[in-house]
Amino acid sequence: MGILIITIGLIPIVLAFAISQIFKGSKLSKGLFIGMCLLAFWQFYIGVLYFEESWNEDVVLLLFRMFRFGPIFTIPTLFYLISIIIQDEPMRKGNNRWIEGISKSVFNKKNFYLLLAWSVFVYLVDWTTLGIAKLNIVSLDFSSIKFYYPVYGTLGLLFKIHMASFVLILTMAFIILPKLLNANTKNFLMRFSIYAVLFYTFGLLNFHPATGMITGSIGVILFSTLIMLEFVKLNTNMKLNYHELMERQKKLDYTGSLTASLIHEVKNTNQIIKGFSKMLNKIEFMTDRDNGAIEMIMKSSEHLRELADNYQEYMKASKIVLKVDDLKSVIYNAIEMSQEITKERHVEIEFINHFKPLKAYINKTYLEQVFINLIKNSVEAIPEGKEIKKITIRTEVVDKSILIHFWDTGNGIPFENWESVFNPFMSNKDSGMGLGLPFVKKVLIEHLGNISIVESTAMGTHFQIELPQNGLVDLEQLDKGSA
Repeated sequence: MGILIITIGLIPIVLAFAISQIFKGSKLSKGLFIGMCLLAFWQFYIGVLYFEESWNEDVVLLLFRMFRFGPIFTIPTLFYLISIIIQDEPMRKGNNRWIEGISKSVFNKKNFYLLLAWSVFVYLVDWTTLGIAKLNIVSLDFSSIKFYYPVYGTLGLLFKIHMASFVLILTMAFIILPKLLNANTKNFLMRFSIYAVLFYTFGLLNFHPATGMITGSIGVILFSTLIMLEFVKLNTNMKLNYHELMERQKKLDYTGSLTASLIHEVKNTNQIIKGFSKMLNKIEFMTDRDNGAIEMIMKSSEHLRELADNYQEYMKASKIVLKVDDLKSVIYNAIEMSQEITKERHVEIEFINHFKPLKAYINKTYLEQVFINLIKNSVEAIPEGKEIKKITIRTEVVDKSILIHFWDTGNGIPFENWESVFNPFMSNKDSGMGLGLPFVKKVLIEHLGNISIVESTAMGTHFQIELPQNGLVDLEQLDKGSA
């Protein structure tokens, strides 16, 4: 029986190793690999108790204590996995802002290290008689199989409390779930939590000698198999999203080439129309109606020229040169160059930055224009009668990425337009060409970054910009941005 249980314990390791080879470099795959290995050691910890006929109590007790790090360190690993899944994920904000508070105040590095230290303490206690006093030989009522079962010492309750924290962590994960915007992340976390509850339920039966230890093995098989399947599904969806983005970009590039040729021909033709219109305007004996018609032709021609010139400038932003520069100075320069429009509209700009220097691999000129466009767009979105006229820019460094949060107090953007506002010639303003935000998106993609709308209500809009700190793209983060 012991050999069978230990063999079952190899299943999570085999699955985890296979997944880690397929999805190399992902933090989530690394976390899952560690978690699956710990599940295997959890099985070994159970399996040694069934060698009652082969090994004496001292040997089994030694191995039992040694492999006990499997279940003990599964708890901080679970905490780490959930932290990876929800970190940097945009959340749908509302009245329940305390949910976002749980995400940031609970699932962070500080609490992870505290939980890790606590796990080490529990593990060390179990090496003494205070944790595990001895092993007794017991048998099931419905079977002749005998096995060792631990007798807990004075501090044996610590292990049970530690394992009970499993429920607390999953409860907090369930609370955060509805607020996540990314459907792939939300579905994976939901199924991960459900399967973890199933596994934990099977594991609880191990605490009673009447049910034996075999129930935990069933839970391990189910949990490890289902989680690996969900992980493959998550990565497949993310890769599909990424490839769809790349295919769309290829089509846009091809369309852009055709459009560039078309713009050239349109400008030539428009120049002819404009020239003949000027000639007609010099003809005597023109009626007021004729003059009005010629004036309309001239205005339309000028509008067409501006439209063609604007799109041509937009197309020129396809190739940019990047170098290491200070992002903080870029934002300050953009704010300074936007002072005229912000003062005219009485809009306050607050820039919050706690990093010095804030280096990134960027094109300073184009990125300054990105922030100028965003500031101009936000200023124009704030109505005259608004009580609070403010733009807030805040920087944040997360792993290898720089996040720039951009808030305004405008009228907001309808949810159904959160994606389309980044498409060329899509504008809700009467005088707008609809090229500001598309230009921003295009330049940021050229920087291997992204921009998205996190929240937009009648109180204002929250944009989030993500840039790689060293110019290297993290595919996992890029998948998030394109999802």
